[in-house]
Amino acid sequence: MLAKALDRGADAIIVDLEDAVVPAAKVPARAAVAAWLRSLAPRTDVEVWVRLNSGAAGLDDAAAVVWPGLAGVMPAKTQSVADLVALDAALRDAEAGAGLQTGQVAVIPILESAEAVLHASGLARAPRVQRLQIGEADLRADIGLPAGDGEPELLYVRSHVVLVSAACRLAPPIGPVSTDFRDLASFRTSTRALARLGFAGRACIHPAQVTVVNDVFTPAPDEIDRAGALVARFEQAAAAGDGVLLDDAGRMVDEAVVRQARRLLARVR
Repeated sequence: MLAKALDRGADAIIVDLEDAVVPAAKVPARAAVAAWLRSLAPRTDVEVWVRLNSGAAGLDDAAAVVWPGLAGVMPAKTQSVADLVALDAALRDAEAGAGLQTGQVAVIPILESAEAVLHASGLARAPRVQRLQIGEADLRADIGLPAGDGEPELLYVRSHVVLVSAACRLAPPIGPVSTDFRDLASFRTSTRALARLGFAGRACIHPAQVTVVNDVFTPAPDEIDRAGALVARFEQAAAAGDGVLLDDAGRMVDEAVVRQARRLLARVR
């Protein structure tokens, strides 16, 4: 599975050492992932991340998997800033042992409890944190939330994490997984909803979901053309001393509108 994972069309893969591995297999799984990372040929088209166990086991995971081909780690069930400070120390030691620059390995904490969501702002400002992600299955269990059609019960949590990410100048969060990988129509609908909320992508548990996520989050050619033309017109107007102009539909365009266009262009790979 690891050998095939890099060629499934995703921008990044997450190797899971936590819930996907039964307790008795944790140590051999850690060793297998570490060996695989060391065997990777350099490539720039797919990032590799590792989902760590919580607590002391996660620190052992971090010590084992840090290697030049690793983009970052995702500590599961993150509860406190202290958890991330301890992880930062472990990563520093591992980076030094691997000959890497300090801080090279990024962190995406997974918020899987009510406590973590309420403390999201502090977690977002912890060392190495690049963005946030919500672990909704564990979060539902912690809060006691049943699954609802359209998932309105999660709207507050999702919007809260998007707002915290923007306020703390992090990259936008990645959307949560959907365990139903057969109903791709519903998956597309929920992925579009996440995009409208401000998420910048979505985690998948099956290759069939990757195409849907890429389709939803990749700007269409006409969107790219419009955004590029809008930025160019605005820059020309600004050079002439005008901070506001009208687009082709007669709507006012100012810096805030152009900022959105620039964000869309930045998503084009």
